[in-house]
Parts: sequence; C-alpha cells; structure tokens
Amino acid sequence: MNVNAIANSSYCTQIIIYHIIKLQNYLKKTIMAFDIEMIKAVYERMPSRVEAARKLVGRPLTLTEKILYSHLWEGTPTETFERGKSYVDFAPDRVAMQDATAQMALLQFMQAGRPQVAVPSTVHCDHLIEAKVESKTDLSVAVDKNKEVYDFLSSVSDKYGLGFWKPGAGIIHQVVLENYAFPGGMMIGTDSHTVNAGGLGMIAIGVGGADACDVMAGLAWELKFPKLIGVKLTGKLNGWTSAKDVILKVAGILTVKGGTGAVVEYFGEGVTSMSCTGKGTIANMGAEIGATTSTFGYDDSMARYLQATGRAEVAALADEIREHLTADPEVYADPASYFDQVIEIDLDTLEPHLNGPFTPDLATPISKMKELAEKNGWPTKIEVGLIGSCTNSSYEDISRAASLARQVAAKGLKTKAQYTVTPGSEQVRYTIERDGFIETFESIGGKVFANACGPCIGQWARAGAEKAEKNTIVHSFNRNFAKRADGNPNTYAFVGSPEIVTALAIAGDLTFNPLTDYLTNEAGEKVKLDAPTGDELPTKGFAVEDAGFQAPAEDGSAVEVKVSPTSDRLQLLEPFAAWEGTDLIGLKLLIKAKGKCTTDHISMAGPWLKYRGHLDNISNNMLIGAVNFANDKTDNVKNQLTGEYGPVPATQRAYKAAGIGTIVVGDQNYGEGSSREHAAMEPRFLGVRAVLVKSFARIHETNLKKQGMLALTFANEADYDKIQEDDSIDIKGLATFAPNTPLTIVLNHADGTSEEILANHTYNDQQVEWFKAGGALNIIRANVGK
Repeated sequence: MNVNAIANSSYCTQIIIYHIIKLQNYLKKTIMAFDIEMIKAVYERMPSRVEAARKLVGRPLTLTEKILYSHLWEGTPTETFERGKSYVDFAPDRVAMQDATAQMALLQFMQAGRPQVAVPSTVHCDHLIEAKVESKTDLSVAVDKNKEVYDFLSSVSDKYGLGFWKPGAGIIHQVVLENYAFPGGMMIGTDSHTVNAGGLGMIAIGVGGADACDVMAGLAWELKFPKLIGVKLTGKLNGWTSAKDVILKVAGILTVKGGTGAVVEYFGEGVTSMSCTGKGTIANMGAEIGATTSTFGYDDSMARYLQATGRAEVAALADEIREHLTADPEVYADPASYFDQVIEIDLDTLEPHLNGPFTPDLATPISKMKELAEKNGWPTKIEVGLIGSCTNSSYEDISRAASLARQVAAKGLKTKAQYTVTPGSEQVRYTIERDGFIETFESIGGKVFANACGPCIGQWARAGAEKAEKNTIVHSFNRNFAKRADGNPNTYAFVGSPEIVTALAIAGDLTFNPLTDYLTNEAGEKVKLDAPTGDELPTKGFAVEDAGFQAPAEDGSAVEVKVSPTSDRLQLLEPFAAWEGTDLIGLKLLIKAKGKCTTDHISMAGPWLKYRGHLDNISNNMLIGAVNFANDKTDNVKNQLTGEYGPVPATQRAYKAAGIGTIVVGDQNYGEGSSREHAAMEPRFLGVRAVLVKSFARIHETNLKKQGMLALTFANEADYDKIQEDDSIDIKGLATFAPNTPLTIVLNHADGTSEEILANHTYNDQQVEWFKAGGALNIIRANVGK
C-alpha cells in the first residue's frame, strides 16, 4: 500500500491501513530473526569444521574450542594452536558498538576507504543518556543535547550499512541478547561487556574500535588462542540465591585478573537448570575477572529464550546441530583433563553475596557482611539501591525484584533507601509496564530511569554527590570502582543481585540479612521478607510498540556524513605518524602510576563521555585519575622542563609542544576494566611513545598495539621500583624489534647515573608492523584498492 492510496482512502480505512502497516513493522522487528542467512551459513559449515578440528587436536573438544576452530579466517582447520601462546586469525560473524565507542570506531572506519561493512554490524545509543529526573525527561534531554552525535551515528550507519538502535531502544548487551546473539556464533563488540552474549552460547569478545574497524573492513581479527577455565555448577539455585551470586562468587575466587587470557566455560546440572538470561548475567560480569569471554553450551533454556524473543527459526536450526553447540561428553565427564583450571560451585549451598566496595572481586557472603562492615568501618546506612543495567535487567530479574517490592505494602513496611530501576531495553520496559511491575516499583518510591546505561557508567546526576560525603549504595551493576557511579570518591558501592539490592533498600541497612533477619514495620510488628519469586519469561509473551530499530539505506552511496570543523563533540581523525626508524632516546617520565590503574583512571567516563568523538578534547582527561607514585596525588605530575607540578594532560601537551616523547609506567593489570580505546588513543595523540608496566589487561594491551604504541612489561617486576621521577629514558633495540626478543630500557637518573633493565613484550610479526606503520589503520588505508 503506497502513500497516495492511503491519502485517497476514507478516514476509517486510513486508520485501519495505518494499524496494518504498524503491525507489519512490529512483526518484522519482533518476529523475524535478523541475519538468518548468515546464521544458516555458520551452522552449515560448523559440523565439518568441528570434525576437522577434533582430528587435528586428537581428542574431544570443549565448546570454546569448537566455536573458535569453526571461525578461523582460513576456513577449515589445518593446524592446532597452543593455548596462551598462538596468535590466531578469526572471522567473527558480527560487530556491535555502543554510541560512546562507536564514534571513534566509525571515524576510523571512514578512513579505511570501504563502501560498506563486511559483516552485520550495529550501533546502539545507550551511553550518552544521563539519569537525573526520570525516563521520559532524561531521554528528551539527551536527544536534544546529543543530537549532533546521534545524527552522525545515524548517517554513518545509513551510509555504510549498519543497523542503528535509537536512543531509548536499550542497552547494547540486552538488545544484542534479544535480537542478535545465537548459539555457536562469534561476535566482537566495542564494549568490554560484549561478553554478555555468552549467555546465549556465543564466543562474544570486547575489543577496541580499531579491532572492530578491521572486521567491518573485511579483514581478519587476531586473538591469542585463550586458555580455558571450566566452572562446574552442581545443584540448583534456590531461595534468595540467583545467577548473580555465581559470578560474584567466581570473582572472589579468581580476582580481577584471574581470568586474563582465558575463556570461562560453565557446565553441569546447575547450568541447565538456570535461565538463559541468568547465564547472560554470569557471562556479563566475566569482564570483571579479566576473562576474554565466558560461554555456556546450548540447552533448552536458550531455546525457550530464542522462541520468546521471536527467533524460533534460530532455535530450530540450533536443535539440528545441538551436539556441536556444547562440549563433547568426555570433556564434562573429566574436566580436569581438558581445562587449564577447574572450579566447582555447589548451587544448593551457595549464599547470596555482596562484592565491594571499590572493587568487584571483594566477595562477601551476606551472612558475613555485618562482621566485615564493622571491622572495616564501612558505612552501613544505605542511601540508594539501584537495580537494572546491562547485567541484571531481564524480565526474570525485574519480576523477582517486584515480588519483594509488593511485600512492602503487604507487610506494612516502608522503604528506607532511595530506589531506582534501569530497564535494559524498550522491549523489557514495555513488557514490565504491561505486567504492572513499574507501578509496583513506583508504589515503594522507586524511580524508573531511561533504557540506558545511566548510573552504571557514571551517567548519574546524583544530587549531593559533589559534596563528596562518605556514604553507601548497593546496586546490581557490574563495576564499583571509586567514583564509578556518581563521581564521589567516598561512595562505597556494593554489587549484588536485584533481589538482594531490593531487600537492602527496603531495610536501608547494609548489615541486614533477609535470609535470617526481621524488619519492624510501621505498626511496630516484626516481619520477615519472603524469598523472591518470578517468571523466567513473561507468561503473556514479550511486547513492544517501537523497539527503536532503524534499518540502513539499501544504497548508502549518496548519504553524506557531515562533521563540522568547529564541533566540540566530533573531530575527523588524522593518521598517526609512522615510527621514525630509530631507537627512542630521551623520553621523559610522564607518570609512574601507583596501584590500580583502570581505564576509568586513564580515560574517565561520566562527564567526559560527550567528547568520545573528539580526540583532542577528550585527551584533556588523560590519566587524571591515576595516582602518581611520587606524591600520592592524582592529576599532579612533575614537568621536567620547568620543574613545576601540574595536571597530567597539560604536562604532556607541554612535552608534545617541545617535541619530546614520554613514557608511562604502571603497576599490575594496567588498563583493567572497559574496552575504551580512548585510553590508548589519548596517550598516542598527545605524544606518549611507550607504556611500561608489570602486567596488562588484555584489551588495553591490544588497543595500545593497534594505535602504534609500545606496550611493554618489566622482565623483572622489581625494576618498577628503579624508575625515578626525574628519569630520562631510552628504549633500545627497535632496529631489530621482533617477536620474543626483549628490548633494553636505559634509565638515565638526574644524579648522572644510569642503569639498564629489560622489557618484555608480546608482539608478533604483524603487530611489529603496526608499530612501524604508526598504527594498524595506516596499513589498512595503504592497502585500499589493492
């Protein structure tokens, strides 16, 4: 039916036609699976590739190995790879980007000279919406404030063939799980919590924008073949315990770096009895242990979820090759023979946990919280409880939290803390509103924020946070670094399940244990909260009027992407300079970072998110959160040219203006946290030549390499202590820079003495070429049309 036909129809006919078209669009968005032909192709080639890999390896295969070997760039496997050592080229099935990282990724892709993306790719507008008032108001403000950025992302998506999810559509990881994730697939995404899709049996990995650019440009994606950690779950979740408590427990066991370089594969009866979205929660927070990703074998819960989200065809296809979408039986029967490390957790006895404060791996069983809070002087009055986010915003999560909220009125209670809800997608929000959950939350004083990241990433305009008062909040998010949620370094944030967060918000007390403790209601009576209950999936099915998806133009060649040269939000990129062909002599020490230095410390989010598409402007936040070993201060380093102390970015700009290169020195697990490549691009842009640390987080190390920087580690970690504030540093051996060959670092001290130390690196031949070319993108650009 065309527009003219509608115009010539009667009014009633127009209304009918309008609703028919609206229903057709709804069905297209909610019933038809995206990229079904691509999924069919993956499943058609998977059995033969798995069989070839099994013969090569000479033993049964884990699920992780099956997916990796079936996604090799070369196609059918012809060689085996050594875990933790072999660099391997892969061919991911798709790419996903959130708006804060998509800007830089797509600015880079525009330089690559390709007419369209080579694999299905999407952009999701979820990071730039600030939580302040309530959903509708905050979304309206964000659309107005970020119009330039949204228009840019929309037009780039249109031109190059990317799916575009509008502001308010939902958080990238929830939207991906609902629409794109599929068992046995491989995807990469420009957000560390891309791993969320592992809950639907994928190998889904967080990367920097340069990696995404490679894959969208039709090139191979490189990854060191991961080690494998097996987690066996026995028993069954019950009562107050949820899937969130599994990963909180695992984080306590492995710590924030225990999963580095490894894929975590979960199995056992505890897994098959768990919901698909519960698996997603576990996979999501695998980023907090540094894992490359986490995954689960295909089972009935995944089939149910696929069917409920309009992808019954995908479930049917997966059923046909079910044996290849999980590990071979011998693996789970004898896991110690196939995994590098095995952890076993009994869900029957697992206790709800709270992790924190200030780090997501400080795991405390709920029964021990009172003791530890008193011992450590943690504030026990809870000011705010926050549920939702990409980690815990499923229908099941919300329904279980709502079962507790309903008890407030039923038991004569009053909620003691503020309470907020952040739905993960418009589909979830619409459905929970239909089913009365939003009304239930509002009845206990709850505030519903937009379908966006919000407080989880620091996009929270919390009233009074600027006073920097000591206080406690509890939330169902994934990270709780200092300043993470509200910018206040004195906010003690504890991570828990939505159920525990809701119970603690009702009690207003961090030491409250809902499994054993009573509350005093408004009538002075002692009452006890009943254990939470909820539905895995909505009994009436999911519903949504407008999911927020915008398909790209069929032919985007005529679409013009405009970036104003005077914009303070967007800036076209200029290529970084190639290596000059000599050793790096006379580098100044910019900062020697002390202790934990995450990507939040290197390139803060919060108010800085608005500059994610403008490299010069966002570089003014470079390393402002890192603690300087020389004076235990943040954003305060010595300028060796003047002898004065000042902000890190300003000091670095002074060195750049003088044509002097610098080096950054760091501690363990440097670059932990987000995938944001800005933490690598900013130092590169401002003239930092090398980063020398005790150890790196995986994504950050790769991001540095991609941008043409030297990512080095101390051969002897004790040499960290030899670095002095006034050092002038030489890096020698670059003329013969090669894999497995250390570089020599000369420390020229201010007293005239000098000493040499060795620096290791993990560069392979291809990565050495990235360094020499000045960045991986320069190589892509040079090969356009060849």
